[in-house]
Amino acid sequence: MNRRNMSPLSQFRSEKNAYFGNDSASPLTDGQRERFNGLSYFDEAPQFALRLTPSLVENTTEIEIPLSTGGVTSTHRWATVIVEIGGKQETLTVFREDEYAPLFLPFRDGTAGDETHAVGRYLEVHPLEDGNLWLDFNYAYNPFCAYNDNWACPIPPPENRIAAPIRAGERSYLDPEH
Repeated sequence: MNRRNMSPLSQFRSEKNAYFGNDSASPLTDGQRERFNGLSYFDEAPQFALRLTPSLVENTTEIEIPLSTGGVTSTHRWATVIVEIGGKQETLTVFREDEYAPLFLPFRDGTAGDETHAVGRYLEVHPLEDGNLWLDFNYAYNPFCAYNDNWACPIPPPENRIAAPIRAGERSYLDPEH
């Protein structure tokens, strides 16, 4: 399939594989890049592409989120969204480092530690012109610490941990070096 015929998701995944396998700035070590055959993904799951109405957090204060290497990082709760997963409504928190930073949803679901990275995964959240948010879990990705322990990754907070599995996005990365 040539790039013109690829879906946006397929093109995104292809470009990410090229970055991971070929770019010295990728989170992979030189040895991992030499062995790299592509990331593993769940099949596209349209039910996990969601247009949601945010409930903005008023008077947000800076909070600290633990990092995978110890220590903490600072961020702000920006909004909450209600998502239906596995027949149950879940409230998730969307974060933003500052007013110019992208919206960020760190989460841990029922696939963590088995089908996906044990710490959890991340999702970039996109604001829409009508004030709603676009969350597409098909773009959920592993934190860089899933590939290389030299990276410090924010651990999804308890408020963003869900028991139900979200079988969309990136799967665990298996490599003998990690």
